Amino acid sequence: MRPHEIEFSTFEGGIFTDLVPYQYGREVCVPGHAFGPARRSHYLFHYIIEGSGSFTAINDAGEQRIYDLKAGEGFLIFPGQITTYVADLTSPWEYIWIEFDGSHVKSSLDRMGFSPAHPIYRATDPAVRSEMFDAMKNILSHRDSSPVYLVGCTYFFFDAFLRSAEPHRTTQPSRLHGFYIDSALGYIEKNYQHDVSVEDIARHIGLNRSYFGKIFKESMGVSPQQFLIGFRMEKACELLKLSSLSVGEVGRAVGYPNQLHFSRAFRNTYGTSPRTWRQQHTVR
Repeated sequence: MRPHEIEFSTFEGGIFTDLVPYQYGREVCVPGHAFGPARRSHYLFHYIIEGSGSFTAINDAGEQRIYDLKAGEGFLIFPGQITTYVADLTSPWEYIWIEFDGSHVKSSLDRMGFSPAHPIYRATDPAVRSEMFDAMKNILSHRDSSPVYLVGCTYFFFDAFLRSAEPHRTTQPSRLHGFYIDSALGYIEKNYQHDVSVEDIARHIGLNRSYFGKIFKESMGVSPQQFLIGFRMEKACELLKLSSLSVGEVGRAVGYPNQLHFSRAFRNTYGTSPRTWRQQHTVR
């Protein structure tokens, strides 16, 4: 590809929920080429193939931060986040990107510590990073393939992305802490549909709530309460989109016996009511 050259495509087979691509492309930028400020509706990952540039993002606290990035690194844009990115004046970057979303994306990113405050991708395993890059190229070069094939390639990409990424953690957890966190995540996955609390999770793994909250936040980047709510909301979205259950039944199925409490938590997470969300996302 030659400057300024771009290729991209959009995905038309929107019948999937767990993981789905929305658009994908590749661009060789001219010096100083900028995009933004802009806000996205889905997750958008850029992997830098050559050159360098800067990525400016505003986190959940409203703070702006600028990251200088080079080939082999990448940046992840979160839904609703305002960002700007600019190619270097002397060594402008070439990047490949994929916009994606799905019901299990947020929980997977949470486990790695990715967030609007921690959006930078750096690899711990170059070989797996190459697998990720190959998967992204494969999606772009097979843009006319069937939706099932493209979704399959997106799974390969996301798997390699997670396996190769450097976790964003403020401290390196001990093996014992890792055992506690894994036990907590397993308990949440098995019991989120019941009226369980953070105290129940801490009691199950044998820790007091305060200490459990401390090591969970250090490892996961969010509090246990935030993670539990996010996990339940993702499951609620699946049921709203794929089932005919009423809003109250969906709430009870994800651990909210009180429909008002469920609707309030859903609105706080997604900015809209469960009923409106269902109308906007149900495949007809």
